[in-house]
Amino acid sequence: MSRELFALSFGFAALIAATNIANAQAPCADHATVVDRLAAGYGETRQAIALAANNAVVEVFASLETGTWTITVTEPGGPTCLVASGHAFESLAETLPRPGQGA
Repeated sequence: MSRELFALSFGFAALIAATNIANAQAPCADHATVVDRLAAGYGETRQAIALAANNAVVEVFASLETGTWTITVTEPGGPTCLVASGHAFESLAETLPRPGQGA
């Protein structure tokens, strides 16, 4: 799966969560602080980035060594908020099936 498709697949979940960030009390900080903490604490680096319809930036950070991952959303002019995290991250390079063929 390409990075763009990966970001899109996880981005949908992040976008749903992003609409309720204020209500969910998601942990937020300035972007540089979030990036530094993900790198120092979990060895995660940015693996994908996408722009949501509301101009929010959706980013996927992951550690290829440990498999941990984190999805962040940054609203225009706002802080960066953690919206999802987990383990067992894998980077895939799948191709789309030919038209008329099943997945």
